[in-house]
Amino acid sequence: MKLRSLIIEDEPPAQEVLSGYILDCGQLELIKICPDALAALDFLRQEPIDLIFLDINLPRLSGLNFLKTLDRPPMVIFTTAYPEYAVEGFEANAVDYLVKPFSFGRFLKAVNKAIEKARYSQNQAETQPPDSRQDFILLRADKKLYNVLLSEILYIEATGDYLKVFYSDKHLVVHGTVSGFLEKFPRGEFIRVHKSFIISVNQINYIEGNQIRIGSTFIPIGRSYKEEVERRLNQKP
Repeated sequence: MKLRSLIIEDEPPAQEVLSGYILDCGQLELIKICPDALAALDFLRQEPIDLIFLDINLPRLSGLNFLKTLDRPPMVIFTTAYPEYAVEGFEANAVDYLVKPFSFGRFLKAVNKAIEKARYSQNQAETQPPDSRQDFILLRADKKLYNVLLSEILYIEATGDYLKVFYSDKHLVVHGTVSGFLEKFPRGEFIRVHKSFIISVNQINYIEGNQIRIGSTFIPIGRSYKEEVERRLNQKP
């Protein structure tokens, strides 16, 4: 298994270190180096990528905010000179967090985590019947396990370490993160439109300015998510 890899880094010395490490690692294939997140956004629309080496401090759009704009992001290993961002990095479901300068051995440790995760996902896909499609989700709340139809979910709102899942005429409060919860849904049917909101595309009544109307509720579209939201919605048949 070779992971198609993308470097998003604005400093040439750091680009050289990462590209050299990747070339020395037989399980990685370096596809491209992007100097900023906006260039990476354009590239990701054209090419499939398995793993991103992502600097946090980037011009115009930070690595963390860039990651939030992606509906189904590839695996990410953060690379930064600032260890104080580690908590935010792991909350964003990063595979690992490398603090510059890091050794080749530490780099390999992070890569091995990504390979294990990729193998697990591949095994899951191979064992699942090709024509199967999950049309429900199991949610644990109030010491009960609820079976909720995906077609009934309107939107999800983050509140601290918990999420409110609104469906039909009720809602459940469950523990979790927005990015982690999004992975549970079928690709394309649910999208992140704000750091605190996931919506069901099929439940949208209309979009006006920077707001989405779902039922009687207006959901804000975050500034860093707007371009990706418009792109994803324009792809809907």
